[in-house]
Amino acid sequence: MAKSKRYKTILLTRFLGYFIFLTGILSFLAIFSPILNVEFSYRWDNILGKERTVATLPEPMASSLPVASGDSQTSSPTIPVTGQGFGDLAASSNTIVPVSTDFGIVIEKINANAKVVANVNPTIEKEYVSALGEGVAHAAGTNFPGEKGNVYLFSHSTDAPWNVIRYNAVFYLLRELEPGDRVVMFYLGRRFDYIVFDKTVVKPTDISFLTNKYDQSVLTLQTCDPPGTLWNRLIVRARLAGS
Repeated sequence: MAKSKRYKTILLTRFLGYFIFLTGILSFLAIFSPILNVEFSYRWDNILGKERTVATLPEPMASSLPVASGDSQTSSPTIPVTGQGFGDLAASSNTIVPVSTDFGIVIEKINANAKVVANVNPTIEKEYVSALGEGVAHAAGTNFPGEKGNVYLFSHSTDAPWNVIRYNAVFYLLRELEPGDRVVMFYLGRRFDYIVFDKTVVKPTDISFLTNKYDQSVLTLQTCDPPGTLWNRLIVRARLAGS
């Protein structure tokens, strides 16, 4: 009887040990799978030499494009049009169909594709956390795509790796961008191509990149650095093509 009881105790202990171990593994994968997936996809695309391109606007949309305020009509790049709809283009794994042409961002190199939430106060945590749950935040008081001035977008790579699921991590791979890379913005149905010219890391207290004034359209992208921390800010700047 004593041996039988001891045997049952050993079995129960082993079962609980295996259960806790497997639960830990599954929890780890659930928490970090977005990061692992983004990293793996990016590295695998590089190995295969895969290049993604943003879908062109379908003809009905391009033919009746509203004009953004400011200097956008003269400085924005020509928009290629096609009779194909976004639904047809989505079949190609190399084509990125923008999730929003009202206000959206596509970065082909890192396969980033998100809605942009306009006029978000970067000093009010509740407000920007809510916005980052939908996409990328546009800093209130800064300019819009195509306008002369500073178009400031931010998307924390999250305050901690385990919050990747809670907070939007569109800019998690922003560190991979280099001068010459393209960032495509959509605003009010128009497309604006920006070319990266600068990348730097600054302290969280440095707000100069937010307050900078420009006589041309400059897109400023901000995220946390290293990813998953609040130690520094990674800043990537790009000029409107043709400006």
